[in-house]
Parts: sequence; C-alpha cells; structure tokens
Amino acid sequence: MRPEPGQVLHFSEDPTITRFVPRVSPTSKDRGAFVWAVDAVRAPDYWFPKQCPRAMAWVIPDTSPSDRERIIGPGGGDRVHAIEYDWLEEIRNVRLYAYRFDSTPFRPLGEPVPRAHVTEEPVEPLGPPEPVGDLLALHAEAGIQLRVLDILWPYWETITSSTCGFSGIRLRNSLGHPAHRPEARPRTLLRQAGSGGPAV
Repeated sequence: MRPEPGQVLHFSEDPTITRFVPRVSPTSKDRGAFVWAVDAVRAPDYWFPKQCPRAMAWVIPDTSPSDRERIIGPGGGDRVHAIEYDWLEEIRNVRLYAYRFDSTPFRPLGEPVPRAHVTEEPVEPLGPPEPVGDLLALHAEAGIQLRVLDILWPYWETITSSTCGFSGIRLRNSLGHPAHRPEARPRTLLRQAGSGGPAV
C-alpha cells in the first residue's frame, strides 16, 4: 500500500474522516499545526496499528558491511522492522485504512531525506479510505523483514549507533523505554496514556 506518483498517503484506523484539518501533534518535535502524510518511501513506516512501537532500519549507501550484517542480518532484503511480541496479535487484527491525497498542497519535512509530508491547510482525500489489509502479508510482499522481540528498546539503541538508516515511532509505548524504567509498565497501561503524531 503506497501512493501513486503525485500522491501522498495518510494511514488511520478511522474510516470515517472526510476532511483533514491541521492539528498540533503532542509528540512531534516539529512545531505547528499540520496534516501529516507520507510518500512511497516512508509509507512502510505506517503499516502498523497507530500506537504500536516500532524500530525500523534499512541499508543506505554509507552502511558498512559489518552493520548490514549486524543490524539487517540474513533473511533477505535491505530493511527490517522490529516490534514487541505484545503487539503481534494486534498487528494481525487491526483494521487499517489509507487515505490518498494530491501531493500539491504538501511539502516535505525533514532533511536530508524527508520523513513526512505536511500541509498547513485543510485537505480532503481523493476518494474513500482504502483498507490496507493484512499487514504481515504487506511486509512479506515488500521484502521487509518483520522482527519480533521481547523488548524493543535495546535494538533501537543498537540501530541508532549504526551506519544504517533508521526511524522509530511510538517508542514511548515500548517496554524498557527510559521513561518507564526501572520497571516497564504493561502495554495496557501505556496505551491508556495515549499519544499522537508521527514522532518518537
């Protein structure tokens, strides 16, 4: 599930939205009220339930052979997405939808490679939301390894010190997050706290 040329996507578990209005994200480091979307490169970052913590890494031109072996490892492909076991059932069962937008009102955000596209004006999707379908199958079809770990945070600390490209989303919901140490709270309590926006 990726946008066509000239489009961007917004992923949501709500299939009833007809008009998107800019809002301030409480978890984003980017100030301002935006409507958030992603291009074809960053769309796989959002093939997850909204609140699911995930650590993602991929090969870039500067990735060393040792880091490729250490972070990506055998199994095929140039990209790996890591989650915690506690979220596997929800990934299997969530109903996720993709909204398509004309990319014209949006501008890239992030350097040197955009991590998202944003607009500061209300926008309407090009059509009704499209069911994303089986998220595990989507990863398999894209050749992306999906790695399931007991605790996500140690892997995140490893990839951020590597030469791989990386992105982390909803990491505050992960077991072992520094904000929850020394005792990690159960996922049910983390989800009650809630969060929004595309940042860590």
